[in-house]
Amino acid sequence: MDDAIIPALLSFVFAATITPGPNNIMVMASGANYGFRRSIPHLIGISAGVLPIILLAGVGLMAIFEIVPQLETTLRIASAAYLLWLSWKIANASPPGVGDAVGKPLSFFQAAAFQWVNPKVWATGLSATSLFAPERVLVSVVVVASAFAIIGFAANIVWAWMGTVLQQWLMVGRRLRLFNIAMAVLLIASLYPALRHGG
Repeated sequence: MDDAIIPALLSFVFAATITPGPNNIMVMASGANYGFRRSIPHLIGISAGVLPIILLAGVGLMAIFEIVPQLETTLRIASAAYLLWLSWKIANASPPGVGDAVGKPLSFFQAAAFQWVNPKVWATGLSATSLFAPERVLVSVVVVASAFAIIGFAANIVWAWMGTVLQQWLMVGRRLRLFNIAMAVLLIASLYPALRHGG
């Protein structure tokens, strides 16, 4: 990878990871409901899940989709179904201290596994590898994947922190309940841009 394109790569990754999407909406909701410390496994799990996906995408995973297009359709359906379930979970999250099973934040493994059906990760990851590592040289692909894992982690921290800033205000009356419903609706809405063109 030419050093001259590194700034463009970093700008692309920053724009892709700081803008609203399933991960950012979910970590903001997690920060608001459970606080920053309890959201840390979720944050780390996102980066751990994104890294192998972009590595695989960069070394030719798309070729499999071209050979078996039904796999891409299956992935889109699984993405939609899982995001709908997560939206329901967010909408019904219990306030801190209630201890309800519904009120548990996403674990490291749940957050990492979610990346495999996260349409935004697939769409932006495949775009980035096509733009910045088109030759599919392993070193270039590793640079792209690492940029997503590191910058994405920082972006997710910002969103989780924003959730914690709102936490005290949300504890009044029905604000948290309304916030959770709004986050669930936004999570469902985040499906549209990534799925409308099959990406």
